[in-house]
Amino acid sequence: MRLLKPSWVNHGGKPIFSVDIHPDGSRLATGGQGEDSGKVAIWNMGPIKDEREEKDDSIPKLLCQMDNHLACVNCVRWSSSGKYLASAGDDKLVMIWQISNYAGGTSVFGSGKQNVEQWRPASTLRGHTGDILDLSWSGNDAWLATCSVDNTIIVWNAEKFPEQIVMLKGHKGLVKGVTWDPVGKYLASQSDDRSVRIWRTKDWQEESVITEPFQECGGTTHVLRLNWSPDGHYIVSAHAMNNSGPVAQIIERDGWKCTLDFVGHRKAITSVRFNPNIFSKKSKKSSEKVQQYTCCAIGSRDRSLSVWLTSLKRPLVVLHDLFTNSILDISWGQNGMELVAGSCDGSIAYVDFSPEEIGVALSRKEMSMFLEKIYGRCLTAKTQGNSANQIIESAALLKLQQQQKQKQEEEKKQFPLSKQETPEKMDTSGSRSSLMNGLDGPFKPRDKQIETKTPDGRRRITPIFLCPQPDVNGSAIPAPYSAISSSIKFTTSKDTSKIRVEKQNIVTRPGIASPSPKSNQTASMSSPPAGSTPRSSSEATPKFSIRAESPKPINTLIQPMAALTPVKENVDKPEKVKSKTLVITPERPEKDRVKDKMKGVKRKHDGAHGERLERRGRPRKVDKERALAAAMTSTPLTPQTHVEKETIKYIATSSELKLPTPSVEKSFTKYVHGRAAEEKSLMLEVTNDIPLGSNKVHRIQLVRDGVREWEQVHTARILAVEGSREVMCVGCEDGSVHVYSGCGRRLVPQLVLNSRVARLSVNGYYVMALSQKGSLYIWNMQTKTAVIKDVNLSSIMSGEDTITRASMTTDGVPMVTLSNHKSFTFSSDLGCWALLYNKDDPLQHCSDHHSYTPATSILRTPGPLASLQPLQDRLGSLARRVMSSGHHLQQTATISHLESQLTACVSLQSGAEYKFWLHTYIRYIVKEGLETKLREVCDELLGPIYKTKRKSAWNNFMLGMDKRDILQEILPLIGKNLNLQRLFTEYQEQLDTIDR
Repeated sequence: MRLLKPSWVNHGGKPIFSVDIHPDGSRLATGGQGEDSGKVAIWNMGPIKDEREEKDDSIPKLLCQMDNHLACVNCVRWSSSGKYLASAGDDKLVMIWQISNYAGGTSVFGSGKQNVEQWRPASTLRGHTGDILDLSWSGNDAWLATCSVDNTIIVWNAEKFPEQIVMLKGHKGLVKGVTWDPVGKYLASQSDDRSVRIWRTKDWQEESVITEPFQECGGTTHVLRLNWSPDGHYIVSAHAMNNSGPVAQIIERDGWKCTLDFVGHRKAITSVRFNPNIFSKKSKKSSEKVQQYTCCAIGSRDRSLSVWLTSLKRPLVVLHDLFTNSILDISWGQNGMELVAGSCDGSIAYVDFSPEEIGVALSRKEMSMFLEKIYGRCLTAKTQGNSANQIIESAALLKLQQQQKQKQEEEKKQFPLSKQETPEKMDTSGSRSSLMNGLDGPFKPRDKQIETKTPDGRRRITPIFLCPQPDVNGSAIPAPYSAISSSIKFTTSKDTSKIRVEKQNIVTRPGIASPSPKSNQTASMSSPPAGSTPRSSSEATPKFSIRAESPKPINTLIQPMAALTPVKENVDKPEKVKSKTLVITPERPEKDRVKDKMKGVKRKHDGAHGERLERRGRPRKVDKERALAAAMTSTPLTPQTHVEKETIKYIATSSELKLPTPSVEKSFTKYVHGRAAEEKSLMLEVTNDIPLGSNKVHRIQLVRDGVREWEQVHTARILAVEGSREVMCVGCEDGSVHVYSGCGRRLVPQLVLNSRVARLSVNGYYVMALSQKGSLYIWNMQTKTAVIKDVNLSSIMSGEDTITRASMTTDGVPMVTLSNHKSFTFSSDLGCWALLYNKDDPLQHCSDHHSYTPATSILRTPGPLASLQPLQDRLGSLARRVMSSGHHLQQTATISHLESQLTACVSLQSGAEYKFWLHTYIRYIVKEGLETKLREVCDELLGPIYKTKRKSAWNNFMLGMDKRDILQEILPLIGKNLNLQRLFTEYQEQLDTIDR
């Protein structure tokens, strides 16, 4: 046995609360207190084991130091695979660390130390409300258990962080230790409430509570790190008492009996750690019989460390006064011969054993056979919700699974190098890589650069945005660290760059993006496909000015209702009283209004000089308002002590929107975007103020490929025109709207609005007009009926909101987008405005549905809802959907967002998008196992099974689709979760029995 205390492994004199050896034995993780934060350090085990490596200055000792924790780190634990490192501390956070493959080391902030390896936090788990004292990985890394001073234990889904599986509540005191059964059937925890509790992983309920050995214990230890033996037979607890003496209590798995204990330490035991191996040796009495046993290390507040073999009645070795303070944590290497102990005094001890001292360890295969012989099939695989442990009860479900498997194999043969994984594969994997699901992959540097010129002749290379590259081997287990592998090699190349420069004869002006050859591809999901700009006859006629296609934001002047102004009215002498109402804009606070009144009184005495000073630099409209306020306040305000024959009459000003209207132009051209390919050169040409005798007329004509097809004249100047293949619409200065057919025939009489036209839109046979006063009208010109009649926008607009977009769907459903990034539609059935999209909606940003979206083939063309939700917003939300709350709240937010998407699709009458979001919704609630919501959806789609005399309100069709056909499509999604196979069978049988 060798005993070493490397002094260079320290936290700068601060305590070390936890140590853990990497499964490959090349790294050591320590956690504790840093200078002003929590500290996690990863050390090279080579210099600890070998004196020659320790003296070699070229071999680094500290591999990485992480100071992300805001408070002291209480526990660090490597996962069983060695891929992740979990750390927990007083900042109530659990951080999951993963090695990063980005090249280059960084220095530790505030110190001269250099990080040789880069470790990044892959996940941050939030759920505890108090300091986290201990954590433990399950044997197969499927679960991670953490315990806290908030008296709770949280079990996290390690395959889908930050999802919480369950929060265990039962302890009445600080929970200071947690450990897993090696066969995955139980979880044990120890608390200051003088109890050890055993929890079943099948249903997460209490199996047993052990309190007898802990009745005399007090809360004198910082941690109570109990541990389960690798053979699963025993739990060895931390601080227990036997005849008023500190012991480590042995709790037997069979009946949870407490008849044995480890005795000898003089103070409370803080940490127990079993060697991960099972050892064997031949019995002395019979040379043929082989005896299996385990090894256990115990640390105490008496600063001593003892190592026990279950085959011996006395300890193998006891190290007294190993530290100057309490031992807080112990760790064994996977080879079973190395042990590291950490102390509150800020140092560690390394103990190296030989096989002659401890014994020969069983191989991994032998250990697995040993556990199977005792417990049967190993339960370390996911016992809850694992499809491998489920029995398929339905022949239809078995046939469905076979069909899905066959389909996947055919897709693999057809697309062997496809980048896009099927949603089924992404769902079942459940790994953290699902965060990037839905993306085709990272942007890669292009082999071509675009070169343009600025107006002053300078060259300009168009910059190319490259998103942050994910780690190439982010899912790989870090290789064992060695000095040879860490050496950096530099290579040079004489080859010139293969990036070619494409020169374009385009003058780039400031603020205008350079053209991109792939811009149309990236905008397919973010907005409706924009029509091309065809060549027209106006190109040869310079007198026409082409109006920009993209609508300008509408600046809205909202005049709010002024305060009710009291007007005196004499009852004895009735006179016509002129109401004097002061119109106050929102920009002017109350103090300014009071000052205006006082200045108005002063201007009466000071003359015009003061008035000129007030008007200096003021807009003309504000001057009028202030002059009106001054006229109102010109009479001295004298309080009346007695009012006998006067009553007070309140007059309120009306609140109206005032949208800006298009300016009158001499001539302009508007392209008509039809659906047929030959209509790309179809346009409307407008000419105002054409002399006709002593009067003037205003002309609109339709031109196709330079040839005029028809023309119409109007008596009022034309402000706006819109058209489709079916109808053409004209908005005039006098507030009239004229609608013509594709051949120029007037379809309806002249329509008169309540004010000028602010916006026109045409989609098929539907015409939408938005007036200056904010009134919305939509007509169906095929049936000559009004779809929406004089609906005002004042209920959705307030303050300085502007209209950035106003359009319609092919079914005549309006869509209005405001400058506050909110989009609305008006529901004729509900009689009010409905919110479709809010860019700043936190539920959308935190939604966890992205890994459950179906294949893009379901949504062949972008619908109206996708046009309201830009692609960059949907992709950007991937980085923002890690919530500060637990999985339950994130689940609620995801469901709420998906249900909002479904109702928005119904409001927009978008059947394809509804099916897309319904599939996403079903996939998510199936994965979460929410049977109640599934039943509600299935019942709505199934409808009544039997015909009755009573008329049913259920409609068989929705958005042009048969509801039962939709149910038939989503049933295979439900069948993927075998826990819901009875639900699948129930509705499948009902569909089969219905005579359709």
